[in-house]
Amino acid sequence: MATKKGKNKGTGTGVIAQNKKARFEYHIDETFEAGLVLAGWEVKSLRAGKAQLTDTYILIRNGEAWLLGCHIMPLNTASTHELADPTRTRKLLLHKKEIAKLFSITQDKGHTCVPLKLFWKRNKVKCDLALVTGKKLHDKRATEKDRDWTRQKGRIMREQNKA
Repeated sequence: MATKKGKNKGTGTGVIAQNKKARFEYHIDETFEAGLVLAGWEVKSLRAGKAQLTDTYILIRNGEAWLLGCHIMPLNTASTHELADPTRTRKLLLHKKEIAKLFSITQDKGHTCVPLKLFWKRNKVKCDLALVTGKKLHDKRATEKDRDWTRQKGRIMREQNKA
C-alpha cells in the first residue's frame, strides 16, 4: 500500500480525556458519539492533553445538547488575545433523532447522560456519551471485587509462566 508523504501518523489519534469515574458509578445502557463546538485555543489545549471530564454532565435544552463542567485548561501561549473560560458550556453536535432519544430517556427517573471520553477522530474532537443508570452500593462493591479478582488472576498467571 502507498503511504502519503509528509503526514505525521502520531497526531490526531487517541484518547484526550476519560471519565473513569462514570464507569464505576453507573451502568452504561447505550453510547453515542457527538462532535464538539470548540474555540481555537481549546483545540490547541486538547492537542496538549489539558482536559478533564470529572464531574461533567450533559444537559439537553431547547432541542440542543450541551456539555457542562468539562474543564479545558488554556495554554499560556495560545490564548493571549482572548479571555479564556476553562469551564464554559460547550455545544454537542448530534442528530435530531439522537437528541430526542436522549431527552426522552433522561426524563425517566434514574436515567442520566454523561460523557465517557474525549478523543480524536481524524482531525475532529469527538465525545463519547452514554445513557446511564446509577449503581447501588452493592453493585459498586461487586464491580470492585471483580476488578480485584481479575488483577489477582493476572498475577497468578504471570508467576506460573515464569516457573
